[in-house]
Amino acid sequence: MHMLYGIKNCDTVKKARHWLDQNGIAYQFHDFRVDGLTPAQLNDFTARLDWNALLNRSSTSWRQLSAEQRSNLTSEKAIALMLNTPTLIKRPVLDTGDKLIIGFKAGHYKSELL
Repeated sequence: MHMLYGIKNCDTVKKARHWLDQNGIAYQFHDFRVDGLTPAQLNDFTARLDWNALLNRSSTSWRQLSAEQRSNLTSEKAIALMLNTPTLIKRPVLDTGDKLIIGFKAGHYKSELL
């Protein structure tokens, strides 16, 4: 079964969940705010994808960070920031078992999942 990571009130996550439901694709939803995010989960993400692909630099959470927090990013610093503030992760993250799909575009989901 696929695992969909995000937050329930995110519009893009809602669209992804709706698309998965409409296309009969079974998934479990993991809400970062409710279910949390462990170092092991994030390390799995960053082992499979570049941390730059996961970090949402256009989010409200990013803009709320200090200039010092946003500067001189390394993998370790970015991972620590995402663990502390999971809403810095681009949403949704769909784990198909074989790959991670970041964000939601219906055409991309269709080509990857159907």
